Amino acid sequence: MAIVTVAASLPMPTRVLFRESKTATTKKILKRQGVSVVGNFSHFGDTVRKDFEFIKKGINKGMDWANEAFRIPQVSKTLDDILWLRNLEDHNSPPIEPQSWPQPSYPGLTGVDLLMADLKALESYASYFYCLSKIWSKPLPEAYDPQEVADYFNCRPHLVAFRLLEVFTAFATATIRIRASGMRKFLRSGSDEDVNGNISQYDLGMVLKETMLNLGPTFVKVGQSLSTRPDIIGTEITKALSGLHDQIPPFPRTLAMKIFEEELGSPVESFFSYVSEEPVAAASFGQVYRGSTLDGRTVALKVQRPNLHHVVVRDIYIIRLGLGLLQKIAKRKSDLRLYADELGKGLVGELDYSIEAANASKFLDAHSSFSFIYAPKIFPDLSRKRVLTMEWVVGESPTDLLSLSTSSAYSERQKLEAKRRLLDLVSKGVEASLVQLLETGLLHGDPHPGNLRYISSGQIGFLDFGLLCQMEKKHRFAMLAAIVHIVNGDWASLVHALIDMDVVRPGTSIRRITMELENSLGEVEFKDGIPDVKFSRVLGKILSVAIKNHFRMPPYFTLVLRSLASLEGKLMNAIFYSSRLYISVLPVGSHHMLPFQCIVLLSFETYY
Repeated sequence: MAIVTVAASLPMPTRVLFRESKTATTKKILKRQGVSVVGNFSHFGDTVRKDFEFIKKGINKGMDWANEAFRIPQVSKTLDDILWLRNLEDHNSPPIEPQSWPQPSYPGLTGVDLLMADLKALESYASYFYCLSKIWSKPLPEAYDPQEVADYFNCRPHLVAFRLLEVFTAFATATIRIRASGMRKFLRSGSDEDVNGNISQYDLGMVLKETMLNLGPTFVKVGQSLSTRPDIIGTEITKALSGLHDQIPPFPRTLAMKIFEEELGSPVESFFSYVSEEPVAAASFGQVYRGSTLDGRTVALKVQRPNLHHVVVRDIYIIRLGLGLLQKIAKRKSDLRLYADELGKGLVGELDYSIEAANASKFLDAHSSFSFIYAPKIFPDLSRKRVLTMEWVVGESPTDLLSLSTSSAYSERQKLEAKRRLLDLVSKGVEASLVQLLETGLLHGDPHPGNLRYISSGQIGFLDFGLLCQMEKKHRFAMLAAIVHIVNGDWASLVHALIDMDVVRPGTSIRRITMELENSLGEVEFKDGIPDVKFSRVLGKILSVAIKNHFRMPPYFTLVLRSLASLEGKLMNAIFYSSRLYISVLPVGSHHMLPFQCIVLLSFETYY
């Protein structure tokens, strides 16, 4: 008892040594008795782990005390409001008519007339500056409007300058890190054989991933799009960037629950019997918790990240400025800023979860007749602008299946079964995208691996309906006709299909474009009675003609390409067969070819 008392009174490091000494004495006694002794240091590891937990708890308590004592969150919010001039904003301000700079007027009559003219000029200037003050008080619009956004940030050029400096600094730092990493590898290896190898490419991807994470949600979205295109940026870089789909740092749970309470007007406990302590997924715009409703249904609770609206719209505004500058430098007739506007409408729409709830219901209704497509049910009474509650979907993502099918930790039988499920997901993913493109005209705008699930029933599940693209029937038929005309080598009909797709500008010479395509492409060759069409070559020629004749890309087509590119990059590395047409989907260098091949496949296999 005395030994125990003395040991308990010793400092922590001394207690560890004391226990080690006691253990050593015990081992000697056992050795003398002929008992085999094997070193066991597990108690030492437990002690170190408990020490670290004690220190961690102390640090967390210290940070909580500092936040409460110095009111750090409140001070941070106040500084943020001052920076964004939110104190000057008036959400009830009426629409303001734009005012031009007052023009001077000199009647040149008597002194009294000049005095009156000066007073009138002062009145005009006073009215102009009063209008400016009203513009300063006008908040950032909830819906994306290019002119209103420009007015808002024209009054706050310091915010744009700070952001440009932040972006420049982030990429400059990334460049320095990449150069320094390459130099270290060169010095370690004594040669440059590994400087440009796969490991170097992966390191480059990791640096880009960290940079985009630091720059915020808009750049994370860009990184997610790039991560689905190994044919453009390489396999190793896409492997590193794929972490942007499901490895984004979450924000604190207390803040998430506060947002939920603000949106629904009551604490979480009033609506849910259980909400997970940690988010099951964290995305660029929000994070998801698993929960149970009061009647026992398992749901996914999606909560938006705080203060997203201003940050996202500012990045879109900067992109719009950059595209406008590029248009002037390249002397393009088409307004490149329209692409930024279309992107802005989509991203700002994603910030309104009530729109996403309506989109999900619309998507579910449009595809209810296709049994292999699954979309979760929405709970509108538990959903608001920044909170979305939907049915919990149990399934495997493409990334999970790919990892399972290639990992050495699993048996061959498990890997073969994972490959079978992955190929089934690929097949259903292609069929689903073509049904959306050609049958319903309602496309999921962001089908990256994080938003797809393979369900045990054999269905493909879609998540995240913040961005949908609705195609008109005439555009769907024109796109299908364009592919058929490419296969048949009918270039004159192809031009008319492009006109119906709103790609060719009004007033363009149809005869000239047709002659240029005929001269560039010639006639289609046949092999065994099947058109031997090299789509990459055909589309390359069409692209050169399009640039020469200033073709345009209509806004709907931007979302179509984004949707197809996201799906293609991850799922389309396979070979498909059809009873009437054989198409080989190539994994590398075919990013211009694949969506068109898929459309041809469906047109021959299903619609004809």
